[in-house]
Amino acid sequence: MKVVVDAHIPYLEPLQHSGMDVVRLAPEHITPSAVRDADALIVRTRTLCNKALLRGSRVRFIATATIGFDHIDTVYCEQHGITWTNAPGCNAQGVCDYVQSALALLAPDAQNHTLGIVGVGHVGSLVAQMARTQGYRVLLCDPPRAEKEGSEGFVSLEQIEQNCSIITFHTPLTKDGKHPTWHMEDCQNLRPDTLIINAARGGVIDEAALLRRGNPCVIDCWENEPAVNRELVSKALLSTFHIAGYTRRGKYNASQMSVDALCRHLGLPHLDLPDPPPEAPHLWDIRAVSDALKAAPDRFEALRAAYPLR
Repeated sequence: MKVVVDAHIPYLEPLQHSGMDVVRLAPEHITPSAVRDADALIVRTRTLCNKALLRGSRVRFIATATIGFDHIDTVYCEQHGITWTNAPGCNAQGVCDYVQSALALLAPDAQNHTLGIVGVGHVGSLVAQMARTQGYRVLLCDPPRAEKEGSEGFVSLEQIEQNCSIITFHTPLTKDGKHPTWHMEDCQNLRPDTLIINAARGGVIDEAALLRRGNPCVIDCWENEPAVNRELVSKALLSTFHIAGYTRRGKYNASQMSVDALCRHLGLPHLDLPDPPPEAPHLWDIRAVSDALKAAPDRFEALRAAYPLR
């Protein structure tokens, strides 16, 4: 059993001693030739798991140690008998801390703001709880949940745009289906002073439209990463390199969830990974991270790879 693993995924040392043939590779080295004789992959968003990578391989299982899974061609996998799994909620608290840190810096007068949360899953629910505790008025938008649970407690995106001074996005990235999120925020109906926060997925917001509109913004997730829009990096109030959820606990959760899924797939006993020390939610110096990217936007990937887990 050969498992190819992204070398940047931490806490996987016990997998090395499990009897499997574990090959750790930098994401740029996870190529068609590298996975041809692999049975399973454990990856991050930097590895596009599509026909180009998987065709002709014996891969039958993919775990992504991330919440997002738009880098996996799920249709191709399903058509070719490849099981895939992600790690929903793994870094929810870290992303909530990121949003709280941005709000503390840019909108500390909570009583003067209405915060719109688009996407009320693992992350959005924590953000809503945090924001209410801080004193922000909160509106929630989640069409799939509203459809399933009833509309009470939810509003439309148009209502969010009309009534909120801050909007934060926490949706997956989907281009198909009943509720696609690709460019769901086209910025046409935004109030000119509304602060936009994207710590969800690049592509949820139309970045070209956001630049034309000129709204203040905080961007952690970008279209076309790592080739980020330099103009938007420069103009955003805070520009970070997709590290909102980069915490020790979040990384541990994602690694453990990936290994659990692999063991279930193979019918193997549960394998415990080394548990990091408990952490409490905390504010952190988001400005310093932003300054690093603004100074060197072409080093997006290098900055991300070298970023110390919070």
